[in-house]
Amino acid sequence: MVYISKVYTRFGDHGDTMLASGDTVGKDSLRVAAYGEVDELNAVLGMLRVEVGRATSGIAGVADPAAFLAGLDASLARIQQELFDLGAELAEPGAATGKARLCVVDDDVTRLEHELDALNEPLSPLTSFILPGGGPVGATAHLARTVCRRAERRAVTLARAEPVRGEALRYLNRLSDLLFVIARAAAQRLGHPEVLWDTQRRRPA
Repeated sequence: MVYISKVYTRFGDHGDTMLASGDTVGKDSLRVAAYGEVDELNAVLGMLRVEVGRATSGIAGVADPAAFLAGLDASLARIQQELFDLGAELAEPGAATGKARLCVVDDDVTRLEHELDALNEPLSPLTSFILPGGGPVGATAHLARTVCRRAERRAVTLARAEPVRGEALRYLNRLSDLLFVIARAAAQRLGHPEVLWDTQRRRPA
């Protein structure tokens, strides 16, 4: 159980923080940067869930999106919990070499893959890269995708310096793929056009 009695402690006033192991490190350390990016990703998923909730109020011209939106929100709620597990893992230096108390596992990665495949199967094939957009849900999913890629890059940087479990890296890699497909599925299921990158709009002089 996590018990927080005070919001501020003054411990970090000089640029240090304490890891889950009790070790003190700088707030600009690779490990803190990695789990900080995961925390930001979780916050963006919270924004995405807000947009999903707003979309349930009714979408003109689209046949019953309620089941799609409810399933999407349930998946995002679970992923937010898993990201807290991942953040806890990254905050504990010994998690990669011992038994982590909280962590993501291969079953979590497999579940993301199954959700991705189910959402992607009915989508029209891509003929170009997509500009971020596709309505409020789609646009926020694109934002989450880019933040997830940044979190993955930070985790890879950490892994080059300290041990990081492969499951953690695979989870972030697969989640960014899922968020891309969520953005596409939301645009198509909720009646918003996808804008393709137009590579022919300019010609060299």
